[in-house]
Amino acid sequence: MPGHRVNSMNSLEGKVVLVTGAKGGLGACVTDALLSSGTTVAGVSRSIKDSDFPHAGFAGIPAELSSSEAARSVAAAVVAKFGRIDVLVHLVGGFAGGVTVTETDDATFEQMLDLNLRSAFYMVKAVLPYMREDRKGRLIAVGSRAAVDGNAGAGAYSASKAALIAMMRAVAAENSDRCISANVVLPGTMNTPANRAAEPNADTSKWVEPTQVANLILGLASDDLAQVNGAAIPIYGREV
Repeated sequence: MPGHRVNSMNSLEGKVVLVTGAKGGLGACVTDALLSSGTTVAGVSRSIKDSDFPHAGFAGIPAELSSSEAARSVAAAVVAKFGRIDVLVHLVGGFAGGVTVTETDDATFEQMLDLNLRSAFYMVKAVLPYMREDRKGRLIAVGSRAAVDGNAGAGAYSASKAALIAMMRAVAAENSDRCISANVVLPGTMNTPANRAAEPNADTSKWVEPTQVANLILGLASDDLAQVNGAAIPIYGREV
């Protein structure tokens, strides 16, 4: 349309982004992409240091997100250092499976809830007060295709990822009046070192490239997609 200008996707420049799971296969890719886009990144992992990402805009925060108190400490540390949190990208997660629901032990079920749901609950709960005060923010979590597709042998994992979607949609509805969006990205199998090691004979050409997931996350983190809210967005590669 004549005279109509589309904003560039670099509305991320200058934003403060808190990334959990920043050192994982996807985490490193997302962190690098965010730093390249001009953001300041506070990266959280159990063992992480500033030198893991040699960039002036990066700060490592070693932490485990095993409680609300731990998550609040992380959020407070980021605000103390950078003044605010514009975006939360929650990448912490894990997989255990290979057996039916009836064969899944209670410890595995609890582990999946801890990694894929509770950590997100604690972290979202910790950053929301700052975002609500600022009347703006972006919350992005990485779920899984397993949350919406039938997955025999992955009942506990699938349930934890489905619950993540439900929680994030509630957060979206509760905070839309403050210009805060909450969305979940649902990748299929990603082409990461861990997945290649777990399935050495797989056709990885059909898998999702982490860079593609990172690009989607960057879009959702930007102001250009501020009206995308409460969404669970598939990214399946060639395995559609």
